[in-house]
Amino acid sequence: MKRITLALTGASGMAYGLRLLECLLRAGHAVDLLASQAARIVARQELDLRLPADNAELVAFFDARFAGHAGRLRAYGKEEWFAPAASGSNPADAMVVCPCTMGSLAAIAHGLADNLIERAADVMLKERRPLILVPRETPFSLVHLRNMTALAEAGAIILPANPGFYHRPESVDRVVDFVVARVLDQLGVEHALIARWGDDDPASRGF
Repeated sequence: MKRITLALTGASGMAYGLRLLECLLRAGHAVDLLASQAARIVARQELDLRLPADNAELVAFFDARFAGHAGRLRAYGKEEWFAPAASGSNPADAMVVCPCTMGSLAAIAHGLADNLIERAADVMLKERRPLILVPRETPFSLVHLRNMTALAEAGAIILPANPGFYHRPESVDRVVDFVVARVLDQLGVEHALIARWGDDDPASRGF
């Protein structure tokens, strides 16, 4: 069981973050979930989901939504500085910010650490642990590109939510799975979301 910190911020593309959460839990991993208030607004706007503000209720919500998963889910608020993710003495195996706003990306690039999401990402960088940022923005400004370059130089993985289409997706869910599969590959988490390039077998329909 890996322990993954998953942060949901207020960028468009909440389906990516929630599908990633589902896949990690169904694969039997532990997830420390950090959801911003803006992420809750986007979830309601894009997916008609009302994510509870209370951490215990949020865990219960996803445990019910992904019933039967083999993982472990915990949720933390933006100022819970005693959360494991806040300290280099107890870092997660990896962290993903998905979707990642340009504001969060900029704050992480400049080490602001004003909330738990930013601090957790700062811990990943200083402890040389995998940090994956999934921005969903277009076009990128020069400021965005410079911030991403700074993060890449610091060791982060920049994985924009840019789906491919060579697997001929027949639904939005399959487009989402393409990006989530790339994130899972970076985390070293096995999956069957899409067929591997060069494989003869058709793509699996996922978990």
